[in-house]
Amino acid sequence: MPAFSRFTALAQSLPPTVPFVGPETQERARGAAFVARIGANENGFGPAPSVIEAIAREAPLSWRYADPENHDLRMALGAHLELAPERVVVGEGIDGLLGLIVRLIVEPGTAVVTSLGAYPTFNFHVAGFGGRLVAVPYRDDHEDLDALLDAVRRENASLVYLSNPDNPMGTWHSADAVTEFARALPETTMLVLDEAYGETAPAAARPAVADLADMPNVLRFRTFSKAYGLAGQRVGYVFGVEQTVSMFHRVRNHFGVNRLGQAAALAALKDQDWLAHILAEVESSRERIAAIAQAHGFTPIPSATNFVTIDCGRDAGYAKAILDGLVSRGVFIRMPGVAPLNRCVRISTGPDAEISLFETALAEVVAELD
Repeated sequence: MPAFSRFTALAQSLPPTVPFVGPETQERARGAAFVARIGANENGFGPAPSVIEAIAREAPLSWRYADPENHDLRMALGAHLELAPERVVVGEGIDGLLGLIVRLIVEPGTAVVTSLGAYPTFNFHVAGFGGRLVAVPYRDDHEDLDALLDAVRRENASLVYLSNPDNPMGTWHSADAVTEFARALPETTMLVLDEAYGETAPAAARPAVADLADMPNVLRFRTFSKAYGLAGQRVGYVFGVEQTVSMFHRVRNHFGVNRLGQAAALAALKDQDWLAHILAEVESSRERIAAIAQAHGFTPIPSATNFVTIDCGRDAGYAKAILDGLVSRGVFIRMPGVAPLNRCVRISTGPDAEISLFETALAEVVAELD
């Protein structure tokens, strides 16, 4: 039977890949479940009990469509941010919202600047709309603000992506540095500021909402997937100038955020005591992971996220051997995919029991490799 032939040339030119191979895919391939799931930067400590109760209360109404305006959640987020709710848009996690901003701005050939090795889902969306990615290397394991700005100016870029704190390295720039970078951009360049790990970052790394609030070429992306423990519900949000944010309504999936997700996010935002508890757990887990790394002569990179990136001190082959050895022992982790970042492995924070399994497995792997 002949294949369907009317896919676009762009679609046919793209590889049949996804940005991440999920742990479930790996479990199917290896024929066994992971005993420690500390590779996807999920919040293994889980959502608040109040959130689980909210989901249970809402579950009987799952036959209803969710509110397509996300009204209650946007009102709550507006109050939380001290912004008018019209300046907030809700979507299917940061991943879905990144796809929308790319759809709004990128045409075939549009120049888009990012960092080499930064969050690959953004690149996936840019490629899907025919954009021309221009990537600059990290500097000292940080996204290089000066190089990003130079590339924007040189390429007349329509979009520039910056994550602060950064994924996959966990590093961060100060709020002042990010604000200065945003103000130095041409007015014709949209800053996609990914703040997925904003809650776990020190206050000095978080620009105040007011610092960037009146810039029409700045959009700040946040999520309930990390500190709030709702990765499986897919709820994220963007905030900025109303005229810029309102453009999302022209292209978004109006029923994209499901009913349970909206209820869960509302309850999570309300329960700031649980958030404080989680942040303490994350900090303690980061410290333990760093100590485990140092015990083997590795260098943990200081992190403002819910993971620790570990410099293994050699090349990518050695880091990959560590990753493979851990995976073979049922410990799911990841590593950066681009040199020189790929000399590292990345460990998500999590419950003590899972970190103990990592500690034991790592000792076995290192002994085997050495």
